[in-house]
Amino acid sequence: MRELTFTVSTEDSELTTLDLLRKLGFSHRSITKLKQSGGVTRGGEVLRTIDRVNGGDVIRVVIDDSASENVVPNPDIRAAAVFEDDDVIVFDKPPFLPVHPSILHRTDTLANLCAAMFPNAAFRPINRLDRNTSGLCVCAKNRHAASQLTKSVSKTYFAVVDGIIEGSGEIDMPIGRTGDSIIKRAVRQDGQPAVTHYNAVLYKNGRTMLEITLKTGRTHQIRVHFAHIGYPLCGDDMYGGDCSAIDRQALHCGRVEFSQPVTGERISLESTLPEDIRSLIE
Repeated sequence: MRELTFTVSTEDSELTTLDLLRKLGFSHRSITKLKQSGGVTRGGEVLRTIDRVNGGDVIRVVIDDSASENVVPNPDIRAAAVFEDDDVIVFDKPPFLPVHPSILHRTDTLANLCAAMFPNAAFRPINRLDRNTSGLCVCAKNRHAASQLTKSVSKTYFAVVDGIIEGSGEIDMPIGRTGDSIIKRAVRQDGQPAVTHYNAVLYKNGRTMLEITLKTGRTHQIRVHFAHIGYPLCGDDMYGGDCSAIDRQALHCGRVEFSQPVTGERISLESTLPEDIRSLIE
């Protein structure tokens, strides 16, 4: 459980509890859960959403965020936690580590590690990285944090592509599924809008390192966009990349920024480029 305490300001006097919670950033779903659990109190008395608060009131909010899924704990998973507080934990995920369990990966994922670290807590990754993509993965420790982080997280990726790309640019092309595949994607006119911004950082060995930010977050967006314009990611066998020098797509989430869900403090974290990607352009 996560317990938060707020003191009502003079300007918020006479607000309903519902309006106060909304102003504090709680989502509709979080407020519904708090209402059901009696998780908002004043002086030990449960506050209804229609009750009004007064300046100086001390409001206690208890977030009961028990796990709704049965994930097997596995403390032997290796993924370094580079930041942690009461609401957020950020992992530096190595390549080949899945984020979520699946038929082929039931006990060897980041979710299994979190189940061991935080028994009975729900697993809430905010930026979900592909199994072969490395880098920073932001996870919320409770429902309220997840709601706030979804609105505040910004990510910067680094990729190495085959060929030379100069300068900076934008790729604005819709992405959708390829045929009946549930995994592979392609640029399609009937796809969902997808916008990728990039800046060339370094050219070497007939390859380019790119710094990439996303306006949208479609499945395989970076991989699909650069393959479509003729510059597939090195190691990306699904989308035509050269796999002779690296055995996974050369894609790394190297920087994240987000606002702490309760205090609003802006936090910036970076991850060093892994050796297998670095060796492609060194």
